Amino acid sequence: MERRVLFAVFLCFLVLYLWQALVVKPVPKPVATAAPTTATGAAEPAPASATPPAAAAPSTTLAPSQAAPVVGETAERDIRVETQDVIAVFTNRGARLKSWRLKDHLDTEKQPQELIENEPGAQPLPFTLKTADEQINATLNSALYTVNGAPPEGSASPSPAELRFEYRDAAGVHVIKDFRLEPTSYVLTFRSSVMAGDRTLPAAVVWGPALGDHIAASSLVQGAQGLLYQNGSPVRLTADDVAEQPAHEGDFRYAGVDDNYFMTVALDPGPARITYQPVTIPPPSGSNAAERVLLSYTIEPRENAGPLKFYVGPKELDVLTAIDREFASAIHFGWFAVIVVPLLQSLKWVHGYVGNWGWAIVILTVIINVVLAPLRHKQVVSMRKMQAIQPEVKSIQDRYSKLKATDPAKQKMNQEMMALYREKGVNPASGCIPVLLTFPIMIAMWAALQVSIELRGAPWFGWIQDLSAPDPWYILPVLMVVTQFWQQHITPMTGADPAQQKMMKFMPIILGFIFFSLPAGALLYYVAGTVIGIGQQYLTNYLIGPAAVRAVRPPAERRVKRAGSGKSEGAS
Repeated sequence: MERRVLFAVFLCFLVLYLWQALVVKPVPKPVATAAPTTATGAAEPAPASATPPAAAAPSTTLAPSQAAPVVGETAERDIRVETQDVIAVFTNRGARLKSWRLKDHLDTEKQPQELIENEPGAQPLPFTLKTADEQINATLNSALYTVNGAPPEGSASPSPAELRFEYRDAAGVHVIKDFRLEPTSYVLTFRSSVMAGDRTLPAAVVWGPALGDHIAASSLVQGAQGLLYQNGSPVRLTADDVAEQPAHEGDFRYAGVDDNYFMTVALDPGPARITYQPVTIPPPSGSNAAERVLLSYTIEPRENAGPLKFYVGPKELDVLTAIDREFASAIHFGWFAVIVVPLLQSLKWVHGYVGNWGWAIVILTVIINVVLAPLRHKQVVSMRKMQAIQPEVKSIQDRYSKLKATDPAKQKMNQEMMALYREKGVNPASGCIPVLLTFPIMIAMWAALQVSIELRGAPWFGWIQDLSAPDPWYILPVLMVVTQFWQQHITPMTGADPAQQKMMKFMPIILGFIFFSLPAGALLYYVAGTVIGIGQQYLTNYLIGPAAVRAVRPPAERRVKRAGSGKSEGAS
């Protein structure tokens, strides 16, 4: 097989990958069957219940019962709980979570990152309860609960925080909600009990529109998606998928919503019914920002055996692995996850020494290129050998150029070329094999840099203040194009006709347009790798010397020469 054929196969795989990874997919509008579509004035999602009345409950919100409260409070208030990792704020109205901020992850204003959507009308709040009785639901989620166990404000507690919210009225409705926050974890444990007289009512747990980090979804950044782990693998649900099938039943290891960097999921809910609801958050008044499509989800466990644990935090590899190795699969590493994880761990190891994620990327790129240097040297040597015999290959091709591809005599051309390769000790595929081996590493490194939460908001130096965002001055994309042209100029071109060579000269510009919006961290890796490749190319050229190209006279010229000199054919 000729090298250009293998190179064409490589380009096909590259184009397919880039098409899947980079082409913007329009976010569909939620269909009418998946109401509500807006956060303002929107009804809460239909309850996920095993009983037909709950499934068919109307979306209108009923007024709460007028029964006098027996256990409850008279004024709405907030309860603030601070741990080592989070600052949580609960409201006693409905005993729900209204704020969950991550102390170690900052937003664009350098404040703890908020994960609860706080736009006006963004309902329902997390830990809203749903039963088959809409009248009771209105009471559950609007009553003012008493609170026990509230810690003193002002400092993080070294011990678990345990809150109990309780409400009871004269009509016999009795609700208890228990929350437990660990001192060093993003895990929150929740248990609820709903009674109506002497009846225990099963209640589904609703988590309102997620997530509240205001991430701008694009072809490179994952927006809010449903996330289910079932039968040994994660399942991701786009807005299209939710519109087609909002409810899912099964035995889940975890289920909830995630985006590129954060997630909220129930851990080990067991056999349950999970129902997703699209919620459209309009932009602030006077803003040109696009509306955001988030997801609300409802969990209805089939077995009321115990409390539910929720993870509400970053998609950080070490944190997720410490909870469960399978939980780490919530990070969307793509096709080459088996390579991405070691690369990400290596990047964190290097960062532990240099303390700067940008320089850690550069140093890891150097290490990777040093490891791959023998393969690249072998590739260049093979290309140089192919370059040396190109005139002879071209001579053979010219002799058969007028034959059709289906002509049996065309096979003789391939036989002659293979004989030439054997005679010169050239393997036409050996130049492509190193490229095919390094290609997964390149894609895996890109994937690691695009989903790594460690790079979110991390500066390099100068104008690069966020390695997870595109280069604001587009200096790195320009450097990428320039260095690619440079590398292309000093790299021997073999097995391509002049038209193909002209087309390849435009590849850096094409890739520059495709990659100009890549995160700065991924572009830094690409530019650093190209610069190192240029240095390796110069070193290899110095070691193996210039190509010894043998000029081959055309067949007609050789026949004229033989006729004029009287020499035999073998002498030529």
